[in-house]
Amino acid sequence: MSDRHPHHHHEPPRAVRDLSDGVEDQLVPLTALDPLQINSFDDLVTAMGRTAFSGRSLGEACDVLTEMTLDPECLIVATFSGAMTVAKMGLVIVRMIEAGMIHAIISTGALMAHGLSEAVGLTHYKANPNVPDEALFQKGYNRVYDTLEMEKNLNTIDEFVRAQLDKLDPNVPWSSEMICRQLGKALAEMGDSPGILRSAYLHNVPVYVPAFTDSEMGLDVAVWKLRQIHAQHGNDPNFDPFKHAAPPAYNPFLDLLSYAKLIGTKKKLGIFTIGGGVPRNWAQQVGPFYDIVGHRLGVEVEHPRFQYGVRICPEPVHWGGLSGCTYSEGVSWGKFVPPNEGGRYAEVYADATVAWPLIVRAVLERLEKRRGKAAEAK
Repeated sequence: MSDRHPHHHHEPPRAVRDLSDGVEDQLVPLTALDPLQINSFDDLVTAMGRTAFSGRSLGEACDVLTEMTLDPECLIVATFSGAMTVAKMGLVIVRMIEAGMIHAIISTGALMAHGLSEAVGLTHYKANPNVPDEALFQKGYNRVYDTLEMEKNLNTIDEFVRAQLDKLDPNVPWSSEMICRQLGKALAEMGDSPGILRSAYLHNVPVYVPAFTDSEMGLDVAVWKLRQIHAQHGNDPNFDPFKHAAPPAYNPFLDLLSYAKLIGTKKKLGIFTIGGGVPRNWAQQVGPFYDIVGHRLGVEVEHPRFQYGVRICPEPVHWGGLSGCTYSEGVSWGKFVPPNEGGRYAEVYADATVAWPLIVRAVLERLEKRRGKAAEAK
């Protein structure tokens, strides 16, 4: 009897794809963060770097900042925007300068002006959310988010700035670098109260404020000049400060060229950024500046690009407010060395008042450990 149902010999089912275990591809394993195993900020940030999301990017930022600080061939530019001195982050900048994490500062004028409040011993206060803004105005309390800057503070700063401007040569054009250095020198001579401009002066760190007129300091310089014009008019009842206004001798291109020269003094460049804004883009455009000078003048110039970068900014790319854009986009402009050529970048999408102190404290601990080991080796 013939077999009406012949047995088909099926081959064993083959897996749809070969599954790897991650080890052969040398994937980086993650580790659970155990709070009981953490004894220092370095431990904490290192452990966070082995987790995910912003914790991991924080750990990576710490590694990149450590690497650029320890690289003797690297010039580190720090750019600051946002209300960071009103938010009491000024001493974080001071400690970074002292530890060699910053060789040049590019900042908003507001950040430096409010930092002066602190440096000359004045106080910022917590804002009471139940007090309306019009009531704050009447009292001369200027609100910055959840914090108050006193109008009296700004008037005191004006007196301080005015006295220093009187010492500058009015017959040569000024720059933000020159004004900031003079203010830093005055703070250093006043005593040892820590301040950003004081530390910058003592450690020979130039401070550039590219949008200088967009700040209390810029207004102080404008008023300084108006005061002179007013004095020339005596008690003329028809004096109109804005009709008779004249600008001080101020040339922002002095800052641009000073910075461009500074960039050429080291083989490598690193950038540390809080926020975005004019400071960040002004700092980064130096690569294209060198590039177009070489191209348009037909001369041979080195094309500097940043090799290291750390930025702390809570802004996602798609809102358009991440001023100066991502590091990967910066590669297309010739501002950054691509990662496949050795560029190292970390972007932390977080509030700087949370992430920045953690990173700096952890890096300070790492530098301290290295110094201890170096001393032992001797």
